Amino acid sequence: MRRLLTLAALLAPMPALAHEGGAHVHGFLTGFLHPIGGLDHVLAMVAVGLWAGLLAGRASWALAAGFLGAMVLGFGLGAGGVGLPMVEAGILASVIILGALVAAAARFPLAVAVPLVAVFGLLHGHAHGTEMAGAGALGYVAGFILATAALHAAGLFGARAIASQMVVRVAGGAMAALMLVVAAIA
Repeated sequence: MRRLLTLAALLAPMPALAHEGGAHVHGFLTGFLHPIGGLDHVLAMVAVGLWAGLLAGRASWALAAGFLGAMVLGFGLGAGGVGLPMVEAGILASVIILGALVAAAARFPLAVAVPLVAVFGLLHGHAHGTEMAGAGALGYVAGFILATAALHAAGLFGARAIASQMVVRVAGGAMAALMLVVAAIA
């Protein structure tokens, strides 16, 4: 527990509330690095993959597709200056909820699971969009879509590669717990 708290304290400068809105972001590399550079984004996107891996079947691609599609829509809204309420709180909640769903090995039908992850994708995409300055938008979008898909794939293949479903569930619980700690100290 002490190590978890130490890790959370070290990561505190990167809480979910780190998106300040546009100005300096452009190009493929910046777009690719944006999701990877934020703990909240990494954990949420890997959790989508982990959950898809636990659900298996069509969920393997449907959860990622729902998240990615809604993320692009959210990007468009954010880049276009359309505000959404509680984006940062929703991003934080996405990690907690997705981690808890993985921890519980929740078995929702795709008709419930896909719209849920799509809402989270919309919020994450909106944060990306508000960071966009205009120049290099196409490269930026391509970069964050590729990085997000890679993080989903890491979670999915990680869930499949780990012999014990319990280990995957513990990882989900750790994600949720870590984000709760980060939220408490932020």
